[in-house]
Amino acid sequence: MRAALVDPSLFTLPYDVALVGGLRAAGVQVDFYGRALTREDGDAAGLDVEPCFYRVAGHPALRSLPAKLRLALKGVDHLASMQRLLSVLRRTRPDVIHFQWLPLPLFDARLLPTFRRVAPVVLTVHDTDPFNGAPTARLQRAGFAASLAGCDRLIVHTAQGAGRLAALGVDPAKVTLMPHGPLAAVGDAGPDGMQGELTFVLFGKIKPYKGADLLVEAFAALPEPARRQARLRIVGQPYMELDGLRALAAARGVADRLVLEPRFVEDCEVASVFAPGSVAVFPYREIEASGVLSLALAHGRPVIASRLGNFAETLHDGVDGRLVAPGDVASLSAAMLELVGDRALAAERGRQARALAGSLPGWPEIGRRTRALYEELRGRAAPATATGAQRVPELAV
Repeated sequence: MRAALVDPSLFTLPYDVALVGGLRAAGVQVDFYGRALTREDGDAAGLDVEPCFYRVAGHPALRSLPAKLRLALKGVDHLASMQRLLSVLRRTRPDVIHFQWLPLPLFDARLLPTFRRVAPVVLTVHDTDPFNGAPTARLQRAGFAASLAGCDRLIVHTAQGAGRLAALGVDPAKVTLMPHGPLAAVGDAGPDGMQGELTFVLFGKIKPYKGADLLVEAFAALPEPARRQARLRIVGQPYMELDGLRALAAARGVADRLVLEPRFVEDCEVASVFAPGSVAVFPYREIEASGVLSLALAHGRPVIASRLGNFAETLHDGVDGRLVAPGDVASLSAAMLELVGDRALAAERGRQARALAGSLPGWPEIGRRTRALYEELRGRAAPATATGAQRVPELAV
C-alpha cells in the first residue's frame, strides 16, 4: 500500500508528521508532498518533504513585495505546483492520494478529476467552515463545495464536522469520522497544586477566530482581587495585527497583567508554556479540531474552551474542563474566576485532563483506521469527471 500525502503549505505540519508515523506503523509507504521546510517548521521529526509547492512564491527574495502581489504570485505558483505534483504522481503511481488541504478550492476542484485518474482522492476537511470563517479568505472559500464533490472520500474529526457536510448536501456515506490524535506524549504526573499566581494561557498561531480579544475582556471582568492572583499569557506566531489587542488591554486596565509573546515557539519550549500553575484557555469563535488541545491535556492542564468542535466532543464539562458558549465573555470570566478561587478544583481538573489524554486513540490506531479506508478505496475505477468539475489545460512547469 502506497499513499501520497499532500499538504501544500504545511498548514498542519505537526498533524502531518504524526499521521505519517501512524500510517507507516500500519505498513503504508507514505510519500509526503508540500513546500520546502523553513527554520520555523523545526526539524519535522525527520520527515522528508518532497518540495513540489511554491518554488517561486516561497523564495525569500520575494518577501519584500506588497502583500497583494505576493498572494497573486502564490496563486499562479499554486497551479503550477499542482501540475508538478500531478506529473510526479503519474510516475510513482500511489494507491491513494490524500490531500490535507486544497488551498484554492475554486481551481483545485477543476484539477481533481485528473488526479482521480491516477488514484482515488481523499481529503481531510480540517475546517468545515473554510478557514474558520476568516473574511480575508473569500477566494479560498469559493469552490469549497465543488472541491468536496470532487473527492472520493472526506475525513472529518468531529460529529459537528460530519453534520456540517451533510447540511452542504454531502452524502454521509462519503464521510469518515477519524479522531484527530494527540500531538504530544502524556507527561509524568508531577506535583501541581495550582498554588500561587495562575497563568491563563492562549497558545498557538494568533488569529482573529481564536478570540484573544474575548480572553482579555473576560480577564478584565474578573474582580480586582482575582486579577491580582492571575495573569494572561498569549504566545505564538502572529497572523494578525496586535496593536488593537494591546490597546484593548490598556483600555481595560489589565495591560500590566498581560504577557504577549508574538513569536514562533520551538517544540522544546512547549512544556514551559504549559508549566505547573497554568490553565489552557481556548476562547475560539470557530473551530473544528484543535491540536493544541491535545498538548494541553497531555501536560495535565485544566482547560476552559468554547463549546465547539473537538472541545465539545472531547472534554467532559466540569470534570476535565469547562465549556462555555462561543463569544460569551461573562461565562468565560466566570469559568476563570472559578479556578482562581478554588485551587484544589483546578488541580483536580488538571489530573483529569491528563487521564483523558491517556484514554484517547493514539496514532498507531489512527494509522490502522486510515489504512483500512485506503484499502476500501484501492482498486476502484475513478470516474472521468466529478460533478460540476471541468478539465483544465495542463500548465507548463
